[in-house]
Amino acid sequence: MSRALPAPARPILGIDFGTTNSVVAMRDADGTLRYLRLAADDPVFRTVLCFWAEESRAGRRLAHAAGPRAIAAYLDDPLDSRLILSMKTYLAQKSFTRTDIFGRPFTLERLVALFLAALLGDAAKDAAITAGRPVRFAGDFADDAHGEARLRAAFAEAGFPAIDIALEPEAAGYRFARTLDRPATVLIGDFGGGTSDFSILRFDPAAAHAVTPLGYAGIGLAGDQFDFRILDRVVAPRLGKHDHYTVMGQRLPVPAEYFAGFARWHRLSLMRTPRMLRDIASVAASADQPALLLHLIRLIEDEMGYPLYRAVSEAKAALSSAEETVLRFAHGDFVLEERITRADFEAWIAEDLARMGASIDRALADAGLGAGAIDRVFLTGGTAFVPAVRALFADRFGAARISGGGEFVSVAEGLALIGADRARG
Repeated sequence: MSRALPAPARPILGIDFGTTNSVVAMRDADGTLRYLRLAADDPVFRTVLCFWAEESRAGRRLAHAAGPRAIAAYLDDPLDSRLILSMKTYLAQKSFTRTDIFGRPFTLERLVALFLAALLGDAAKDAAITAGRPVRFAGDFADDAHGEARLRAAFAEAGFPAIDIALEPEAAGYRFARTLDRPATVLIGDFGGGTSDFSILRFDPAAAHAVTPLGYAGIGLAGDQFDFRILDRVVAPRLGKHDHYTVMGQRLPVPAEYFAGFARWHRLSLMRTPRMLRDIASVAASADQPALLLHLIRLIEDEMGYPLYRAVSEAKAALSSAEETVLRFAHGDFVLEERITRADFEAWIAEDLARMGASIDRALADAGLGAGAIDRVFLTGGTAFVPAVRALFADRFGAARISGGGEFVSVAEGLALIGADRARG
């Protein structure tokens, strides 16, 4: 073990700017590690912006909010606001240069900068910043150098021109890697809300450059997709999916498009148009079970998509530690109390698990390694708690090789620690 070195003179911020959620960890000058709790005493901050136009005596102005405030603003008036999601996905896409919001042009760098400014607030004053980046950015034609350059430009536009960059999987396993006393090949599984990334790294505690990326594969599938499976199987049938209605003497299934909005929580809000609501009401008038579609109309009108998703997510989390749970949600006279078993849930996500497994195999192939060459596996992100997901790794690598910890904050924490170690030289 090397002797302890003095803590860096400046606080270090580790910023995990994620596709769905973002987290900020701070290592203070005295060595204390803490997390910025930005909303409801929660370190997890939704990576989302909302824009809307406001009228004032000076004329029309464009207002915006980030994180939970953005979600609240959008739910207040989804048809006259613009929700910006998954900004990180486009960083390495040269084809995306700008978008118009209420007639005003915004570059991607500007959008990310607005989000970062809201995320960090005054916390970054006098602090050094270490930001994370993926081994490979998202997209079929991603240019990784371009993605990192745009990320740096966004930080600069937010007022932070001098930042350090580290690989997100390195950060995710950084505290774990510091316990290694010999070189090891480690597979890092990093699960977000919308994406899952599998990176194979070689950690060498004795080397000056201790981390070497060997292979990578990613997939646009994670916890949000698992939530949708529960919504589709448990909630949607209670709102009219699989029901039938009659038109001109012909019995037809209720249109599937009414339930496409369940794929993402915000899409349900986009259905709150007079035309769509009239259409659903017309179908309900001749439906076998009209009350189901009337419940759907009420949920859409009252902007209950986000609370419904929260209830589903809580039920999914409960299944990580229990063999069954009850999904509870109530709004007006719509009361949902449905028993869900882990076995049912695992059957619903079986196709998704197969796609995840194939992505793990692609990471191994990219590294040119077999499963036996992986010394350790480190899993992070909320989806890492799902027993069927852990089984994907246990089946390939053996349960004894699997580690985890800090599933929601490990990347931000690792970035702060990397920044502190680099500051010491």
